[in-house]
Amino acid sequence: MEKVIIIRYAEIHLKGKNRGYFERAFSNNLEKAMKGIRHEIHRTSGRYLIADFDEERTDEIMGRVSKVFGVHSYSVGLLVASDEDSIFGAAKLVAPQSGTFKVETHRGDKHYPLTSMEISARIGGRLLDDANGALKVDVHTPEHTVYIDIREGGRALVFGSFCDGVHGMPVSTAGKGLLLISGGIDSPVAGYMMAKRGMTVELLHFHSYPYTNEAAKEKVVTLAKILSDYTLVTRLTTVSVTHIQEEIHRNCAAELNVTLLRRFMFRIAERIASNVGAGCLVTGESLGQVASQTLEGLTSSNAVVSLPVLRPLIGFDKEDIVEIAKRIGTFETSTLPYEDCCTVFLPDFPAIRPKLSFIEEEEKKLDVEALVDEALSTREIIRF
Repeated sequence: MEKVIIIRYAEIHLKGKNRGYFERAFSNNLEKAMKGIRHEIHRTSGRYLIADFDEERTDEIMGRVSKVFGVHSYSVGLLVASDEDSIFGAAKLVAPQSGTFKVETHRGDKHYPLTSMEISARIGGRLLDDANGALKVDVHTPEHTVYIDIREGGRALVFGSFCDGVHGMPVSTAGKGLLLISGGIDSPVAGYMMAKRGMTVELLHFHSYPYTNEAAKEKVVTLAKILSDYTLVTRLTTVSVTHIQEEIHRNCAAELNVTLLRRFMFRIAERIASNVGAGCLVTGESLGQVASQTLEGLTSSNAVVSLPVLRPLIGFDKEDIVEIAKRIGTFETSTLPYEDCCTVFLPDFPAIRPKLSFIEEEEKKLDVEALVDEALSTREIIRF
């Protein structure tokens, strides 16, 4: 009898002949998540088992598994031989001391001599006899359930509960994107959403030091660390756009400050994306949430890059985004009162539906390439 953590994957079983590729990526991601903890990972026909681990770190391991994309559910259980006596011995340890219960069996090994119903009836009957009246069977609304999973190779898993995973697809199976991460609520959630679909997410942050202070930058570093538990990527690039904002403020129409800055950010991001092998840009923009996120504003930003720009939150309400941010642990950090670069030189009345022709005329007042090159010269890479 061995204590194990049982992991079941989500969409991977739908991948047909490509299933092996996704399973290998999933296994690699589990290994990354378990870094620094003694363990072994074994695969057994649609299940992964974490074994030979320090049981005092069970909660920590469960917490790490809960953040691995591709996990459908997971459980702490016992791995035993699949004969009836061994299963009953494990079931006694899993079953409650009193109350109502039922036994539910899944028979992955279809050659096993008993059906699922027969296994449940036999083990349930023995548990009743052993409890001397302290337990009662309730197959409809039991207080406790003893789960039995008969696996191939003469083994069985016995456990008492399922924990819901984050679902999605294994990170690294859907290309690489560059996330423009601010200190706000939205962009970390956008990165989470793309990683959930299997994308490897690199992080890029723009700052305006000394108009924004070091605390604002550290806030983003903290968000990046939280996000890296899900994305499994540990690199954040930072770039200063202070000089760009000063030039825009000095030379261009005030109502276009944010719109013009966003166009510079996209140009810079595309150059960095090329360097890191990213095939798209990712932002936390939501349609109509702020003045620069109107259809015209988004079109203006898209116009300066050739890479696709993915906006996974485009149709989300703010409440939807906040709910996810709270669930993944970024909300409290995102709401710390430090300004990001977009609030520097913020006009009283920003353009809501700027015409692209007007934007391009104003931009001619600037040496675009020189400003982009200067910004790229300030690039710093932070590794966790």
